Amino acid sequence: MKKINIAIDGPSAAGKSTISKKLANELNYIHLDTGAMYRCAAFKAIKNNIALDDEEALCEMLDETNIRLTVDGLVYLDDEDVSLLIREDEISKAASDVSKINGVRTKLVSLQQDMAKDKGIIMDGRDIGTVVLKDAELKIYLTASCEARALRRYNQNKENGILSNDYETILQDIKDRDYQDMHREHSPLRKADDAIEIDSSDLSIEEVVQKALELVKPLVEE
Repeated sequence: MKKINIAIDGPSAAGKSTISKKLANELNYIHLDTGAMYRCAAFKAIKNNIALDDEEALCEMLDETNIRLTVDGLVYLDDEDVSLLIREDEISKAASDVSKINGVRTKLVSLQQDMAKDKGIIMDGRDIGTVVLKDAELKIYLTASCEARALRRYNQNKENGILSNDYETILQDIKDRDYQDMHREHSPLRKADDAIEIDSSDLSIEEVVQKALELVKPLVEE
């Protein structure tokens, strides 16, 4: 079977990372969580008291930053395991602010494109199919209702022992995040013209993975 690149875009808490990881395991591909990279940038900026709209300071910070994603889903920032720390609600919102900065996006997108040159990559984020991997053989736009996404985020935080806001606050945060992502000046969230939409509101994780595998199969058979 030949290897392809798969781009999975969609709004916050739609299940992109979960689906991408499981799909990568099924196909023996590498999952590259681009959202984690922006979360790392936001986390380090907050930790170092760098304003989230200071493009020059953020880019200088990234020049001295090492982000490493492992095959088992761990995220290392300058050799520190921040896998859970970057999932807190404060960091999620800050990541959206940082991702609007053109210089930050340019640096991280270049890194992501280099990682995908050898194929066999599943990349998820907000602008993968429209900017980062415009030539990906398969593009999926994974979405779900705001209510379904808020409930998932609430339960996920609870399971991971993350101190989180209540459901209503998370719901409003998700609506705010959607607006920010869709209206940012650089690389706004939108469905690529050639992307296939999957609404996961009423689907289990396994059902979404199966739908994705059905889309992959004809593209990898030689």
